[in-house]
This record gives sequence, C-alpha cells and structure tokens, in this order.
Amino acid sequence: MAPVGKLYCVPTMPQSKTIISVCALAGLELELPEYKHYSDNQQPEFLAKFPHGKIPAFEGANGFALTEGTSIALYLAKLAPNSGLLGSTSEDAAVVDQWIHFAESEIGVHTGVIQGMLMNAIPYSKGIHTALVERQLRGLITLETHLSTRTFLVGDRITLADITTASILQRVVAVTADADVRVKLVNTVRFLETIVHQPKLEAIFGPTEYTEKALQYVPPKKEKAPAPPAAPKEKKEKEKEKAKKAQEDDDEDDGNLVPEEPKEKNPLDLLPKSTFNLEDWKRAYSNKDTRGADGALEWFYANFDKEGFSVWRVDFKYNEELTQVFMSSNQIGGFFNRLEASRKYLFGSVGVLGEANASIITGALILRGQDSKAAVDCAPDFESYSYTKLDVFGNQEDKVFFEGALAWDLEVDGKKWADGKNFK
Repeated sequence: MAPVGKLYCVPTMPQSKTIISVCALAGLELELPEYKHYSDNQQPEFLAKFPHGKIPAFEGANGFALTEGTSIALYLAKLAPNSGLLGSTSEDAAVVDQWIHFAESEIGVHTGVIQGMLMNAIPYSKGIHTALVERQLRGLITLETHLSTRTFLVGDRITLADITTASILQRVVAVTADADVRVKLVNTVRFLETIVHQPKLEAIFGPTEYTEKALQYVPPKKEKAPAPPAAPKEKKEKEKEKAKKAQEDDDEDDGNLVPEEPKEKNPLDLLPKSTFNLEDWKRAYSNKDTRGADGALEWFYANFDKEGFSVWRVDFKYNEELTQVFMSSNQIGGFFNRLEASRKYLFGSVGVLGEANASIITGALILRGQDSKAAVDCAPDFESYSYTKLDVFGNQEDKVFFEGALAWDLEVDGKKWADGKNFK
C-alpha cells in the first residue's frame, strides 16, 4: 500500500502519537520523514506549505497540506470509515468529537501551560499554577465518573476519542497527576493502561511514566556576576543558549516568538493626587478591629476620598462550577495573585459564602479611580467576575454589604461567610 502522505513531527508529542495511532488502527501507511524541529520548520520550502511553521504537519500524497493535530487525525480517520474510529453512527461521531475537545480543553491545555511555567518557558505564577491544577482536576473527575461504567469513551470499541485522551493522560500522569491524585482516578488509570497497551499502539505510546509527586517550580539559579571585560558577551551567550534549550525541550512549542510590546504607563498614575492613602488604610485594616469604636471601618469613613477612590462589589460569574470551599478559597487566592500588578491601586476582601457544592464567591474592592477595569484588567481572568459600584455613604444596603465583606461576617441569600482572602 502506498503511503497516504508524510507527517512532519516530533514522535513523542501527544498529537503525533494520536495521528500515528490512527494510521496503525486504520491500516494506513504513513511516511515519517527525518525532521529537525526549530530548523526544518523555519525553511522557506516548509513555510510555503505550512505558513505558521507549526507541527505536526501533514502533506498528503496528492499535495494536500494540513496542520493541527486533531484536524489531521480526523482527516485520516475518515479515510478509513470501516475502522470504527469515529463511531458507527452520526451520534457516535458527535460524541467522539465531544470527548476529543473535552480532553484537549479541560485537561491537556492545563498541562501544557503548567509544564511551560515549570520549564521557565512561561513566566511562573503560583496563583495561575494552582488555578490550572484545580481546573484540570475537575476535568479528570468528570472523566473518571464517565469511565466508571465503561471500558471506552464511546461505544464498545476504541475510537479517536480514546486515542486522543490517552495521549493527553500519558503526559498528565507524568507532570501533575501524582500518586495522591491517582488514588481518585482508578478508572482513568485503568483506561490509560488499556489504550497504551493495545498491540498495535504499544510501540507508539512507549512506556508510561507515573510521577510520585507533582512536578514543582524551581526558580532558575542566579548567575554569578561575570568578570569584566568579557562578561557582557558571555552573559548574552549563556542567556541565548538557555533560551534555546528551553525551546528545544518543549516539543509542543511552534517556535514563533512574539516581541514584547513596550509597557504603557498605567492611567491610574495620571489621576490627581488623593487625600486617601491606600497604604495607611491597609495598615489600619490589619492592625485594628474591623468594627467598633476606633476600628478600621471608622478610620475608613473618616479618611475616604470619594473622588480619588471608589468601592465595588465583586461577584464570581460561574458559581455553579464551585465545589469544595477550600478549592474556591484557593481560587480567590489565585485571582489576587494575578492582581499583583495593581497592588498599589487596590484593596480587596473576598470570600466564599455557603457550603460545599452550594456556595458563591463575592466581596468588596476599594480601588483607585472610578473605573474598576483599570485596576483589575491586569488579571487574565478578571472577566470571570462582575463588578458593581457601591455607594457606602448614601445607600444603607451597599454599606451593610461592604462592612460585612470587610468584617468577614457577610451573609447573602442565606449563605454565610465560610472562608475568605484579603488583597492588601
């Protein structure tokens, strides 16, 4: 049988394993030409076929060019309709597609970002790391529940959904899903072992490495001050080599670098000087009782500048996704970590109200200026929250909410304050 085409790839990439596995199960011959990443994909002849320079990249025997792992795998699976890789009915095909997208967006993408941060290819953020781990665990639990009554994701035989999910899980159990997490994923691990040990797939997937402890961030070692006069050149060479190595280690990176845009001055720095000192307020809140005579709230009302600052209610938009209280509290901590760039413009007291699987996230912010977005849009997930301006001097209901959020005794719709975080 003549090859259906060529696949330019790094065989250890999850997408590559998926595509090669499809061909193995569908009885299609696929040519794997010699390929050197960050070299071949930057050549003019490669870019003429695949302008983004990204792998995996497929070139059909008829000259048809295609990129994106899932698109290639689907195309090849359709070349062998009797393989059953897309199910046996239109409904099966839709569910196969559903699980492919679920595995990629709810599990796989989180591992990729976490791994990028651990390798220093992406600036590390503890808050983002924690949030991604929590999001991924939610996806894994959903998968675990589905597999508790099934051998395969769709129907009674292996499909593209199984192959895709297994290729993603193989990396997950090596990076984030450690021994403690895998105790909760008995069916998921069983599923992974079933797929990777299929006779035609075992050599493609290779051995599965299970980490005992989730990989953790290790800050790069500080380089010793180089001795002049050769120091500047040596330092630049070391930095170039280090950056190159980080790129080569991450075989899923497409190698396209985007130059960093110059930083713009924050518009909040251009506002007229205020009589309200936010740092003094943070100290008063930390050192005084919140309520009562000479308390933090009394200090606030005596010193607040309504022209230079404003008070806002913040509410998480997706409370139906919240499960355990401690996980929701960690989510608030992650949100606050991502607001770090606005620390000098912002104070916050946000909490989890309610109980497990029946809770909300809400609270109060004190921020510079009259526009909430200017202070919070430094956090990538700021749009996951809604912001409502409060009149704590003229509206009694707003005042009660604000004081309850600061005193951590807020109650909303029968839900009482369970845990919270301060940003100060």
